[in-house]
Amino acid sequence: MVSATSLTGAAGEHYAMSELLRRGMIAALAPAGVPNCDIVVTDEIGDRLCAVQVKTRNSTGTDGGWHMSKKHETLTSKTLFYCFVDFAMGKECGPFTYVVPAAIVAQTLAECHQAWLDQPGKRGQQRKDNDLRRFLPDYSHLEMGKYQQGWLEPFREAWHLLAREANQS
Repeated sequence: MVSATSLTGAAGEHYAMSELLRRGMIAALAPAGVPNCDIVVTDEIGDRLCAVQVKTRNSTGTDGGWHMSKKHETLTSKTLFYCFVDFAMGKECGPFTYVVPAAIVAQTLAECHQAWLDQPGKRGQQRKDNDLRRFLPDYSHLEMGKYQQGWLEPFREAWHLLAREANQS
């Protein structure tokens, strides 16, 4: 039996690809097993390529975020983008996507994970480092003074960022 998370992930990839195609970009699913790319985007003559990694959620969980790992702190290529798809299950709005350049994702994850490590745990203990990261629309619980509610909004439906990179001469 196929897991619900596998189906959600596949749905997110197809949703993101359909949004790219509908906006006139040439997009195709990458072969299974490609480590940092789910969708390849190119221009009409195949001159410019962008890679897209898709992260998908069904609006479950209380923090509103997506699972990431330590490796995402090091992926900073200017031609790599993330599509954070939220299917908004149980919400009045339809699906939406944050289109974010990899360098911004990497910086955000690194800074916010470090802030989390620097703060004491629930019982005042020093937190232990691990490979898990969360990409969130609101990191105000870390009291960093940045990445608070609304910080991701400039990237909501920002498909033009991919179009600009794929069509750049």
